[in-house]
Amino acid sequence: MKSVFYSLLVGLLLIACNTSKNKSTTETSHAIQKNDTVRISNNDLEYDIIIIEPGFSTWLASRAKPVGFHSQNYLENKNIQYVTAWNARAINSMQYDPNLYDMQINYQQGVDYGYDVNYKLYNYFIYFQIKYKQQLAGIVPKL
Repeated sequence: MKSVFYSLLVGLLLIACNTSKNKSTTETSHAIQKNDTVRISNNDLEYDIIIIEPGFSTWLASRAKPVGFHSQNYLENKNIQYVTAWNARAINSMQYDPNLYDMQINYQQGVDYGYDVNYKLYNYFIYFQIKYKQQLAGIVPKL
């Protein structure tokens, strides 16, 4: 009887230890997701872009060209090229990985999204191309 009791006690301890590990891992992954979420919004135009990409916010802060390095006109022109290529791949899910290009981006030429939006969107495209070894339009810039 004692051996059954001790076996049951050991089993419960193992389950309890395993459960606490899963809980901390889940909490860590939620913390990473919160830290790696970049929100781009413009209340005047009533839109919201949320980029949830592990590592992007760190990359943006540490490796991207500084704010003001490129003009807004340059960023807008590059974003039009990248969005066009992105949307073509999102539509053609048989040829391109649908996990990478899961939805189209509604970015319209001629709309003034502001410098901050264009800067973050442009840098996301650069990050995406480097991380996933993709080439959206032309040569991927080297940093």
